[in-house]
Amino acid sequence: MTSYRAAEAALPRRCAVPPYMLEELDRSARTLARADQVRGPDLGHVLELDEQVRAARHRGLLPRRAISAPSGTLDRTISDARNTEELPGVTVRSEGQPPVQDAAVNEAYDGIGSVHTFLEEIYRQSSLDGTGLGLLATVHFGRRYDNAFWDGTQMVFGDGDGEIFTGFTPSLSVIGHELGHGLMQYSTDLDYEGQSGALNESFSDVLGALVDQYARGQTAPEASWLIGAEVFGEGVQARGLRSMAAPGTAYDDPRLGRDPQPAHMDGFVVTEADYGGVHVNSGIPNKAFHLAALALGGHAWERAGQVWFDVVIGEGLPRNVDFAGFAEATVVAARARFGDGVAGTVGGAWRQVGVLTGDPEPA
Repeated sequence: MTSYRAAEAALPRRCAVPPYMLEELDRSARTLARADQVRGPDLGHVLELDEQVRAARHRGLLPRRAISAPSGTLDRTISDARNTEELPGVTVRSEGQPPVQDAAVNEAYDGIGSVHTFLEEIYRQSSLDGTGLGLLATVHFGRRYDNAFWDGTQMVFGDGDGEIFTGFTPSLSVIGHELGHGLMQYSTDLDYEGQSGALNESFSDVLGALVDQYARGQTAPEASWLIGAEVFGEGVQARGLRSMAAPGTAYDDPRLGRDPQPAHMDGFVVTEADYGGVHVNSGIPNKAFHLAALALGGHAWERAGQVWFDVVIGEGLPRNVDFAGFAEATVVAARARFGDGVAGTVGGAWRQVGVLTGDPEPA
């Protein structure tokens, strides 16, 4: 086993809970402590670990592998860190074994299976690398660890503090989001900074939402479009970590603050924090996807999702692509697969959020 700190930097790690949310929660906890009130979860260590996560992600990524023909293999291994920071921990359930007594183990096993099934049945993609890559996860990471992340090789789940966050394995959209980072890693692998980093985060939200909708059998208008609706404790004024339908409205809580995501380029946040605001500005491409999916109707994975998937696994997208470049690529991909009508709808969605401007391009 290797410790989280010792393994630190060579691998890219991507967290579900954005840093601005944890920072606000930490400020609130410190205020309560100064007022001699009951202190909330101690987030200093969580923030320290998450900064290592983001720094490792920013410094460099694993070598990419080409997407190849699907093999149809599903191979899951779930381990238990037993509240240490040692990874991967002790194996507690492997592929084909029956459920165990630990709910987090079973939720991780089932959630990862749902993502694999979605990729294979909808996009004919076998696992994250297209060749049946084994899917690993560790539960019970750390003590009261308020996050879940993809570390470049596996998923890792904290248990939450039991007050604000009650665990991350119950949320299929969170599991889909984190495995979306793995899929991105083995395909286009967009640079994790600025607009390309926000697109990296947004694509993971897209996959998380689509997997959740597929499991529920929901059409685009029926879906909540929330990421992480299941992770909060009782009394927390939050509908989710993010809302793709209405960025900026997912939560408004005295301890968490207010959701800062913009839904339009008019609100684009210029910042040096979080590698150029990769978590906050992802609200803009998220909203564009939501608009495209609603306008196209039916199940979001059928057309809008297929277009985004085609772009991400394609070979022509620069790793440092900006919003406009990605938008143009989706229009081209939509026309290639579905024709001018869908291409026009996709371009219109990007114009509604201010990424593309001017009249639609001629067919």
